[in-house]
Amino acid sequence: MQHTMIFEDNKMYLNIGPSHPAMHGCFRVLVELDGERISKAVPEIGYLHRCFEKEAESHRWDGILPYTDRLNYVSPLMNNVGYCMAVERLMNLEIPERANWIRMLICEVSRICDHLVCLGANLVDVGALTNYWYLFNERELFVDWIEALCGARLTSSYTRIGGLSRDIPSGTPEILKKCLKGTSKALNQVEKIIKRNRIFTDRTVGVGVITEDDAISYGFTGPCLRAAGCDYDVRKVDGYYHYDDVNWDIPVGESGDTFDRIFVRFEEIRQSSRIIEQILERIPEGPIAMDRGNISLPPKHDVYGSIEGMIRHFKIVMEGISPPPGEVYSCTEAANGELGFYIVSDGSDRPYRIKVRPPCFSIYQAYPKMIEGHTVADAIAIMGSLNIIAGELDR
Repeated sequence: MQHTMIFEDNKMYLNIGPSHPAMHGCFRVLVELDGERISKAVPEIGYLHRCFEKEAESHRWDGILPYTDRLNYVSPLMNNVGYCMAVERLMNLEIPERANWIRMLICEVSRICDHLVCLGANLVDVGALTNYWYLFNERELFVDWIEALCGARLTSSYTRIGGLSRDIPSGTPEILKKCLKGTSKALNQVEKIIKRNRIFTDRTVGVGVITEDDAISYGFTGPCLRAAGCDYDVRKVDGYYHYDDVNWDIPVGESGDTFDRIFVRFEEIRQSSRIIEQILERIPEGPIAMDRGNISLPPKHDVYGSIEGMIRHFKIVMEGISPPPGEVYSCTEAANGELGFYIVSDGSDRPYRIKVRPPCFSIYQAYPKMIEGHTVADAIAIMGSLNIIAGELDR
């Protein structure tokens, strides 16, 4: 806590963050304390604002992709997929079937990684350090696979408009099945430690409650909305890629409190594991990118082995792609909820406008109301359960 002031009304005013570790160096909340309870709260954002939407106007369509990594940097592959899918819908492109299934695969792996980070950090916030190691050890194995997939552990830039940059590594089914087995064991161990723990339940049950109606009014999506009792999930509603062809369930909470938000994510990891197992069984062979000279880069053997391939590579690198004039809104179910891209094209090689709909922005606006009447320690636990990622909040 950085600075306190006591005014004549006998209320204490306290800055929580931005330097406080629980605020990730990115959030500042000025709270008014009446004794130990928060009576009012005013949040301030913008400490990690990177002008993504404005920067996109000066970059080519395919050059924007690395910037999407920095939105939700805990699950960057999902940002890659969301952006490319929006541009492809604008251009009415149908990517190869194998690419569809691989995109689903990387999204569900990313969802598991994101939830493991959220749960591990949230449990540390309430004093349960041991569980962090159980969860992060398993996340590390998934990230090892992501590194083999795209050569990076954090800023992946893996997808491409029209497909993917490369195929999945050899041995992927065996590697991921081993990861899923370890994750299942870790989740069971952590649940045994915390679910009936008196300290944990006192810190989470009935803390930061939001009703289903209020959550919808604020624009909640994702696990925070489902914890409040609403079974909305873009993967079910939209059915993009092949989510309507695999069997999985939507976990739903009852109370909309910190406890429910934590355990909805536990169950979502299990459902993502079910989806991954089915994908590994059903993923077809075939190309991973469209064979379109004005959309996708040619294979390296064509670039180095033929003049036609070299020219095609040169033209895409130097000129980029030019979608037709128009506009589109496309959304995916990211780890924190509905990640949407509203894109306007004027027919040039650069977007006229890109507007991002990040799930965290709508969720964070409810935070002041959710912490009123609670203690400062409760405010930290509530923040962790919302899983606010500053990169997509500020953009």
